[in-house]
Amino acid sequence: MKDTENTALSEPDNILDMIENDHLIYSAGTPLKPDAFGIDDDMKIELIEKHFAAIMNILGLDMTDDSLKDTPKRVAKMYVKEIFSGLNPANKPEITLFENKYSYRQMLVEKNIAVKSNCEHHFVPIIGKAHVAYISNGTVIGLSKLNRLVQYCAKRPQVQERLTVQIADEISKALGTEDVAVMIDAYHHCVSSRGVQDHDSSTITTEFRGKFAEGETRAEFLKLITQ
Repeated sequence: MKDTENTALSEPDNILDMIENDHLIYSAGTPLKPDAFGIDDDMKIELIEKHFAAIMNILGLDMTDDSLKDTPKRVAKMYVKEIFSGLNPANKPEITLFENKYSYRQMLVEKNIAVKSNCEHHFVPIIGKAHVAYISNGTVIGLSKLNRLVQYCAKRPQVQERLTVQIADEISKALGTEDVAVMIDAYHHCVSSRGVQDHDSSTITTEFRGKFAEGETRAEFLKLITQ
C-alpha cells in the first residue's frame, strides 16, 4: 500500500494532468474516459441492464424465474443512481459554509462517519468508518456536509488510498484550508469473502495536511478519534 500522508493538495475537478490510454488521469482522480458523461443516466441504466442480463445468462441462471427476471434492471439502477453515483460531478453535494464569527481556532473533528464503497478490482464492498478534521481558515462547514462529502467520494469504484486523498481534497477546497486530516479504517470484502478469506483484518489509511502534519496536532487528532 502506498503512503498517502502529506500528499500535495490536488484539484481533480479542475486540473487535467495528462490523457493516457484513453483515460483521464488526475493526480488523485478516479480514472474516467473522456466521454464518461456523453450519455445520460437513463441510457446507462438501459445498457448496463442488457450487459448484466448477458452475464447472468452466461452463468446459467434462468432469467424467466420470477426472482431473477428483474435483477438486471435492479442492478443497473443501483449502479447508476446509488452505489456509483459519485462518479458524476453533477451529484456533488452543495456545500454550506458559515462565517467563523466565534473565532474558533482549534480543530473540529467529526468521527465515525460511515464509509460504504466498492473495491474497483472486484466490485465488492468496502465498509468502514472515516474520521475527518479541519482547522478553520475563516469559515466553518455545516456538519452534515462533511458526511455528504465522504459519501460522495465513496460512491465510486475505489481503492482506499485514493478515497482518503479525495476526501481530503474536497474538504480542503470547500474550506480554503490545507489544515485537514482524514483517517479511514475499513473492511474489504475482496479480502474477507474471496481469496484469503480473512474476516478480521481491516485497513487504515491516513492523510495529514498543513498543521496536522505536525506531530503535536496529529497526536491530538489521533487521541480524539480514539476516545
